[in-house]
Amino acid sequence: MTLPTLSLQGRTALITGAATGIGRATALLFAQAGARVVVNHLRQDAEAASLVQAIQALGGKATAISADVSDAADVQRLVDGALAVVGTIDVLVNNAGIIQEKAFLDTTEADWDRLLGTDLKSVFLVCRAVLPGMVARRGGAIVNIASDLGILGRERYAPYCAAKAGVIGLTKSLAREFAPQQIRVNAIAPGPVATAMVSLEHMSAEWVEKELAIPQHRLGEPEEIAASALFLASDLARFYTGQVLGPNGGSVMP
Repeated sequence: MTLPTLSLQGRTALITGAATGIGRATALLFAQAGARVVVNHLRQDAEAASLVQAIQALGGKATAISADVSDAADVQRLVDGALAVVGTIDVLVNNAGIIQEKAFLDTTEADWDRLLGTDLKSVFLVCRAVLPGMVARRGGAIVNIASDLGILGRERYAPYCAAKAGVIGLTKSLAREFAPQQIRVNAIAPGPVATAMVSLEHMSAEWVEKELAIPQHRLGEPEEIAASALFLASDLARFYTGQVLGPNGGSVMP
């Protein structure tokens, strides 16, 4: 039996929302592991260009494509553009996401649609566009970024919690449906992570108090979540499917 490794040498990876935060850290780590990376972003041209340059400085290959992953036509354009450059998509990381703190009774239908569109519908759309190629090749790995709040729930974050719980359910459904084609679908449900979207400086005092109340009493780093994504994308995780890894500092325990 060939021993599995963390290498992604010779593989291609599409990472959504990759210009900053967890997506950026994942793109850099995947490139270091040998993958050719397609960096999806939405109107973050400077950040995406900086990331591509950083990957190239490491000796890797990367391409940046701006697209709104909550829009079906834009997703198809993204995937068609990626395939035109890299030929196949062996690994998909659905990372694009937004968050909003707002009382439930103040949450509008537009708020709901925006959060669910970016955080859940996008996962459906990108998976639907990428999976036919994986099915044809009988192989692939999908990693969906959920959240510990999709498991725990949190007041004032109803749309976000609903979306991330949906990501977990969708992950398990796809894992069962596509296992016969040797396609692995897993999720990561991080705890609070220090990114531009979620930071101690920009969130409410109540949020900070709750997030730092976890056993490790700190925010995670994007690189720590990227490490879980690399594991799930690699052959080391070839017996993993339908699983939810929880790099969360102890926020979720049975």
